[in-house]
Amino acid sequence: MPSYIQEYYDKLRTPEQAVQIVRSGDWVDYSTNVCFPVLLDEALSKRRDELFNVKIRGNLAFGPIKAVECDPTREHFLYNSWHCSAYERSLCDRGLCNYIPMIFRNVVAYYRHFLTVNVAMMCVTPMDRHGYFNLSCATGVAKGILDKADIVILEVNERLPKIYGGFDESIHISEVDYIVEGPHGPLPEIPTREPKEEDIRIAEHILPYIKDGATLQLGIGSLPNVIGKRLIDSDLKDLGMHTELCGDAYYELFKAGKLTNRRKTYQPGKGVTGMVFGSADLYDWVNENPGVIVEPLEFVNAAEIIALQENMVSINNCIAIDLYGQTGAESAGFRHISGTGGQLDYLTGAAMAKGGKAFACLTSTYTDKEGVVHSRIVPHFSGDIVTIPRSQDHFIVTEYGAVNLAGRSTWERAEMLISIAHPDFRDELVREAEKQKIWRRTRPM
Repeated sequence: MPSYIQEYYDKLRTPEQAVQIVRSGDWVDYSTNVCFPVLLDEALSKRRDELFNVKIRGNLAFGPIKAVECDPTREHFLYNSWHCSAYERSLCDRGLCNYIPMIFRNVVAYYRHFLTVNVAMMCVTPMDRHGYFNLSCATGVAKGILDKADIVILEVNERLPKIYGGFDESIHISEVDYIVEGPHGPLPEIPTREPKEEDIRIAEHILPYIKDGATLQLGIGSLPNVIGKRLIDSDLKDLGMHTELCGDAYYELFKAGKLTNRRKTYQPGKGVTGMVFGSADLYDWVNENPGVIVEPLEFVNAAEIIALQENMVSINNCIAIDLYGQTGAESAGFRHISGTGGQLDYLTGAAMAKGGKAFACLTSTYTDKEGVVHSRIVPHFSGDIVTIPRSQDHFIVTEYGAVNLAGRSTWERAEMLISIAHPDFRDELVREAEKQKIWRRTRPM
């Protein structure tokens, strides 16, 4: 067997040496989540005064991004995100981050056909004896970006879990230009807030629609964890996982004996994901676990692949919906919140699957900074970004119930949505629906 040790040491550099390859005007990619290149980012930030207009792409970074924080004028480094974490949202609020609109299944295709990557840098697991580095929690997008890059720099993080893959979960040393090493702290853990009463009631409205053997996609936020807890307490069994993001809800379901993947109709016995982030226990669970595999999001999020799972259930959060059924999950007015992500991918795929169901969930109200309560179900959008077009609606859920908008006319949609709005806002919504000529009452409110 050939030894790759010498090639490894030939390519080994300090972070400061490796980032010398970056030039003004370059496009630099940082990959995603816990594979964010901490050491390389810090080294690049130290070159601020000698570099100009370096464009950086990343997503779901938990911060800090030192190349961003060191340059409030954005003269030197210009950061862009495919999907905003809470930290990246705070950068958007400060004018230090721009969102790149996308549907997650298309991201690698964008790189392949349209985008330039001068330098790609990301964290990976240590090299194995065959010369491969595992792409770990970033597998969903990583290989496609690395393949397009002119220069590939890998930052070895000994704390990353090694996650088995269907394909494109690793990169060989022969495809790498530089390698850096250095100490890393514990992987970022994503805290989950305590569920509110509204979250619990939303989960209870969804539970009756889930059957034994259902395959689950649970989106980002507190709701997936509430759903997971309710599933643990239920009589349901033999649940499966096919998701773009594996979070702690799946680990908790596995611990409780609910997540077996035995009855999946495609890739049975395997929990499938594209990315992983959550708690230290979650990282330990996916590490070298034959029951969990990562694959590229262009495959995991492809509607035709999702549709192969019978009884596929997709559950995602949204921010607002108007009476026509347009759903927003990525902005509040003009304020950017997160991103499209895979929500539209899974809504489409679940709708195509035999017995599949897709749920978009939201609390009926929110309270602004001045203490004023607003309805999340609104007469019509005015500036909000539409994530789910009205032509693709399925189940909409609030704490007041679940309605299925598929195939419904505008007056039916208005009536159904008003029926799950907060009671304090229903009369106002009826008046607005009348003005918009989409109101016809056939049921009690």
